[in-house]
Amino acid sequence: MNKKVVIGGTFDLLHKGHRELISHASSLGDVKVGLTSDQMAREMKGEVVDDYGVRESEILRLFPEVEIEKIEDPFGFAVDENFDCIVVSEETRPRAEEINAQRKEKGKEEMVIEEIDTVLSEDGGAISSTRIRNGEIDREGNII
Repeated sequence: MNKKVVIGGTFDLLHKGHRELISHASSLGDVKVGLTSDQMAREMKGEVVDDYGVRESEILRLFPEVEIEKIEDPFGFAVDENFDCIVVSEETRPRAEEINAQRKEKGKEEMVIEEIDTVLSEDGGAISSTRIRNGEIDREGNII
């Protein structure tokens, strides 16, 4: 039986870091993606973010095997559904720890937290949607 793996995020301007996160999660088992709603994405990011449909279709184009569900809060379905593992970046690890704490409070088993390394751009900084949108780097982390 495959492991049930969860990941979450905005996945705006799908880039090399996002792809590595999803690829790693997929290598561990069946993946369910918690994709932030448009409202949540804009509240969290405080900037223009591609619409949900665009973000969803970009993920499914590259990773048709994943399941995607819209989330309206930072915890989504990860607290209540049964998952073996959550895959995170260093930046999102604290959220995974909060999710596990809530799971424990509800008498659910904690998930294994699998952290991947931050994917760096050509200049050694993190690849991010913000840097891409600002025209600093492209989606592969190359300096523009």
